[in-house]
Amino acid sequence: MSREQKSFLRKYYKQKVIVVLIQFIIIISFIVIWQFLSDKKIINSFIFSSPSKVWDEIKNLYNTNNLFSNVRITIYETLLAFVISVGGSFVIAIGLYLSNVLYRVFDPYLTCLNSLPKVALGPMIIIVFGANIKSIVTMAVLINIVVSTLVILNGFLTTDKVKVKLMRSFKASKIQLLRYLVIPSSYKTIISSLKLSISMSLIGVITGEFLVSKAGLGYLIIYGTQVFNLNLVISGIIILLIISYILYKFVSLIEKILIKDK
Repeated sequence: MSREQKSFLRKYYKQKVIVVLIQFIIIISFIVIWQFLSDKKIINSFIFSSPSKVWDEIKNLYNTNNLFSNVRITIYETLLAFVISVGGSFVIAIGLYLSNVLYRVFDPYLTCLNSLPKVALGPMIIIVFGANIKSIVTMAVLINIVVSTLVILNGFLTTDKVKVKLMRSFKASKIQLLRYLVIPSSYKTIISSLKLSISMSLIGVITGEFLVSKAGLGYLIIYGTQVFNLNLVISGIIILLIISYILYKFVSLIEKILIKDK
């Protein structure tokens, strides 16, 4: 390894350590300030809680076996919705790309569905599927699949036009274009869409749990609101933030592996 390469790596790892350190300091500072404001009665601890109360609430959830059971349910529903949405959006995007007629027909509908608040469909979803996990996953898929489809399709449509014309000059069919040019060219876009998909899946699951669930983190938050246990509400939100970060990092790891292999 040359001296320049060693110097570059030192700078890279130094910057990485600095970034992580700053992130850690921000979190610790936020917790300390939050606890200080609560102890000094500067903020209403009943409404905004405090780190110590949140910690006690999380320990109580753990001791009563309500922590991991609810976390497990939410993660399961999120991953299920994620897999369905990713597979469905990829198939739909391919269909719309291969058929210009289908694209022109359904493009305005996709735009309308994308802007439609999916929670408005909640009552209908509950009537059709019942107050169970099917309704929660359906809600998550509806929130996720349209956005993911548009992202993947946009990646297909922005393929280098010169390369497309070159392949067409060799009498390549649209399927051959898709297989040998469009999908490989959109590979990073497709993989990156996984990050968006996992986030939207979690949002959809929590929205569904708000409506019908009797378990899961969304249920804990709603239950805490109903009984005015705001410590439980904030604890649920913090646990959700942690899960969201873990899922994002998990998908980022998959992205790095797939792009590296590519």
